[in-house]
Amino acid sequence: MFGRLTQLIAGVIQLRTGNTFGGMLSCGFGTFWLSLFAIAQFFLKAVPLTQVGHALGLFLYGFGIFSAIMLAASFRTSIAVVVALLLLTVTLFVLAASNYGASSGLIKTGGWIGLAVAAFAFYLSLAEVCEASYGWEVLPVGHLAKK
Repeated sequence: MFGRLTQLIAGVIQLRTGNTFGGMLSCGFGTFWLSLFAIAQFFLKAVPLTQVGHALGLFLYGFGIFSAIMLAASFRTSIAVVVALLLLTVTLFVLAASNYGASSGLIKTGGWIGLAVAAFAFYLSLAEVCEASYGWEVLPVGHLAKK
């Protein structure tokens, strides 16, 4: 929860510096994780047990749509960002469908795709930190924006 609150604050800072895409992405997924925490901690216990999967599935579908919107906006960033958001969108929709339909096989599939997302996100963050530190692109990300 605290890490995601930090992500939300970082998103607000990004918005204030004029980085709309990075700010929206950080704010959006910061609030995703914060709201998932709130749902798990406070609200799911009030949902009838037979409907928990449906409730969680609908929640994940909502953020899958947000992720798809961010994916559509990412085509001027880098190939690494596009691939990460594509995999994240697929992950959210697979996990939403698996929760909504109570499919343990799909939940495992969503988990494996989520691990691929984490690997891409790790690579992307390492590439951006290295580029900021050294002043040149150490790890390629495939920039798509016009120079």
